[in-house]
Amino acid sequence: MTPVIAARRRAIGTSAAAYEAGATRPIRLLTFSTLYPNATQPHHGVFVENRLRHLVASSEASSTVLAPVPWFPWTSPHFGRWARYAGIPGQESRHGLTVHHPRFLALPRLGMLTGPTSLYQAARVALRRLLAQGLRFDAIDAHYLYPDGVAAVRLGQEFGLPVVLTARGSDTSQLPRYRLPRRAIGWAIGQADALIAVSEGLKEGLVALGAPPEKVTVLRNGVDLEAFRPPACRDSSRTALGLGSQPVLLSVGHLIERKGHHLVIRALPQLPDHHLLIVGEGPEREALQAEARKLGVAGRVRFEGPQPHSRLPHYYGAADALVLASSREGWANVLLEAMACGTPVVASPAWGSREAVRAPEAGLVLDQASPDAIAAGIRTLLSNPPDRAATRRYAEGFGWDETTAGQLAVFRQVLA
Repeated sequence: MTPVIAARRRAIGTSAAAYEAGATRPIRLLTFSTLYPNATQPHHGVFVENRLRHLVASSEASSTVLAPVPWFPWTSPHFGRWARYAGIPGQESRHGLTVHHPRFLALPRLGMLTGPTSLYQAARVALRRLLAQGLRFDAIDAHYLYPDGVAAVRLGQEFGLPVVLTARGSDTSQLPRYRLPRRAIGWAIGQADALIAVSEGLKEGLVALGAPPEKVTVLRNGVDLEAFRPPACRDSSRTALGLGSQPVLLSVGHLIERKGHHLVIRALPQLPDHHLLIVGEGPEREALQAEARKLGVAGRVRFEGPQPHSRLPHYYGAADALVLASSREGWANVLLEAMACGTPVVASPAWGSREAVRAPEAGLVLDQASPDAIAAGIRTLLSNPPDRAATRRYAEGFGWDETTAGQLAVFRQVLA
């Protein structure tokens, strides 16, 4: 530790001695990520929020959230998704957590190169303001390696705060394919005090990028077993969604290529009696609709648009199977959510799938994500479907308590 950093750590009360002296109080976290829900994007990064909510509910940690958003001056819908950023408040409260949204400059086509510096510059101003208001932090809890993790490590070095980085998926599998992000990610991995991966596969990816294995803790995502439950009456759920007696498949996720919705649509010609509900929104919607028309299955595909989390259990509970065809995932929350509602899954072999689907009552994992493999997997699963109560019991082993305890252990080790 340099003298400058040591001095700053003493000044803001985050040295090891200061933490030990106040060890009976909750760990004070600054949670930092651009992947966090907000008033105009309530589903954006909800997996980060969910994990944090359960951590804070333990009463052994508190958090102030710094969730930067791109700067944009106009709210007119003519500007598409960019207009949503202009409507995000500078500060809001979500589930009892205070969330700050400082603006950073996101340059079209150049964001991959300028992102870390822009994020860091915006965040350091915001953090100085929080400290001036009297807030104090013990550690930075940062999510997503690039650009978020790189900026978080720079913040930690400037303000003398230890940094724990959580890798989420494409930040480990996709972004390192580019030379400059790979170099920056490698630097952040080396400088961070600890690393969290949401699956064993993701840990292997981090180690391949240079992380010492002992520095990486695997903490899977969990599922809210109270929010996601089997419907009291499944027939009523199906009727409310306008579904008949035909087998119903469900595909949930952002409408982008790597989520694989197009592969599920292409499997439908081999499943003539099956209907497909697609929940989500994104830039591929028109292309997916065109694909369904081209294959003559448009009458059996319904695009439900984005749905609030409170509505998802109705869809999971009504479906006969959830199909996840993603090419890349760190840990797909939709798998656990569906199973908690009693619905088995057919999953691609993306990272985390085999860790989440480990028993017949959970569903099955494909050897590859292709239309033929998806159709065959669905036929296999639904020819002898598991008891839905058994699927729910399986999901009950994936609550949040274990993950919360693991996070607390990581932060305490770092602070000690």
